Amino acid sequence: MWGIWHVTESLEELRAGVSDMSTLAEYACLKAPSRKLEFLAVRVLLYAMKGREIQVGHEPSGRPFLIGESEYVSISHTRNYVAVGLHKTAIPGIDIEQYGDKVRRVRSRFVRKDELPEGEAMQEKEELYQLLLHWSAKETMFKVMNCTEVDFLRHLRIAPFRLSSSGILTGEAYYPEHEFCYRIHYLIHPDFVCTYCVGESVD
Repeated sequence: MWGIWHVTESLEELRAGVSDMSTLAEYACLKAPSRKLEFLAVRVLLYAMKGREIQVGHEPSGRPFLIGESEYVSISHTRNYVAVGLHKTAIPGIDIEQYGDKVRRVRSRFVRKDELPEGEAMQEKEELYQLLLHWSAKETMFKVMNCTEVDFLRHLRIAPFRLSSSGILTGEAYYPEHEFCYRIHYLIHPDFVCTYCVGESVD
């Protein structure tokens, strides 16, 4: 199950949608308004997806988990949006990225030469979308792998693709003892790109 929430509500409106006292105690410790907004929006989205309030914990690695629930969860957020993935038997991965030029400045850190279509350069008008999808897809793979010290250049590869409004990317992981091929779904929205996939079953 996948969900995306466009956050147009105020902090007060989101706060009214959460009643669990332990969740509110954690919320009260947050300082930045943007972090508070993301925190509440994730809980409200989970409520919309599951029909009840669910507490979210974090492992030492930072990976989120649902307290008292058997489902696996993945969480992502960008300005004014939050995204959640849920799966009963496998680790899901989801990533959402708002458009911005910063990704162009750091492309050498995550885009390999063998990821370009037949060695071609990216088309200028599509470059931002392609770069964001490369980054987002690798973030999604990283979440699904549940490994540390993953190098986006050495360990992850996105097969060359032609840009569309939505589709499926092929991702390959070359990490010690974790070589795998992923089918990564993507969509392009006027405000963001989003990628999501499911890893191997862990049950």
